[in-house]
Amino acid sequence: MKAMIFAAGRGERMRPLTDTCPKPLLKVRGRPLIVWHVLNLVRAGITDIVINHAHLGHMIEEALGDGSKFGARIVYSHEPKALETAGGIANARHLLGEEPFLAISADIYAPYFDFSQVLDALPERDMLGQPIPPEKRDIAWLYLTPNPWHNPEGDFGLNMYSLTNNGNPKWNFANIGVYRPEMFDGIAPGEVMRIGPLMRTFIEQGRIGGEIYTGPWVNVGTVGQLEELNAPLGKKAGA
Repeated sequence: MKAMIFAAGRGERMRPLTDTCPKPLLKVRGRPLIVWHVLNLVRAGITDIVINHAHLGHMIEEALGDGSKFGARIVYSHEPKALETAGGIANARHLLGEEPFLAISADIYAPYFDFSQVLDALPERDMLGQPIPPEKRDIAWLYLTPNPWHNPEGDFGLNMYSLTNNGNPKWNFANIGVYRPEMFDGIAPGEVMRIGPLMRTFIEQGRIGGEIYTGPWVNVGTVGQLEELNAPLGKKAGA
């Protein structure tokens, strides 16, 4: 399985830090956010990685290179302007191939997420070994977390292992998902599109499954969050 790491965002809320450093290279515990992902992916046996970038993208390429120093093979999808998540995937389709792939946001800090669990997230056979008709297969599998402070209402409901657009309680989308490439067939390379509306369309069709992840997870969106993650253990930032 290949993985795509979204690294094209401008990181407006992290300014002025992101004026001179792309958000994925900001460090938590001495290690750039994106490197946490690369190392954890390699540990799980996922070594083919696609990274999209826009703002200060050359710095990401300089820092990670071809991935060999991490035991990975990294290729890049440059975007003259950020194409959002679904647009970024569509633009990188030629690099991702025709098999299900993992996609994760670079600014997520989830140091203990076990990426080996995603390898069989979208099976083509049922538990009895019988082929699942293509039109009945899940087209995506999403990982959800308890709702963080910045998203108290959550994103999706969960009925057994099927996502719903409604329902109570709702859970937060962790920005970690496995997708079949055909989910993005209707998006042209270079088109700007977020993935949320596309997800909701397929959820309505009953074609997106998911599960809850309860380990450490932070969407690093503010300077304060970054400082808190880097504070000495047992202390709060600024204390």
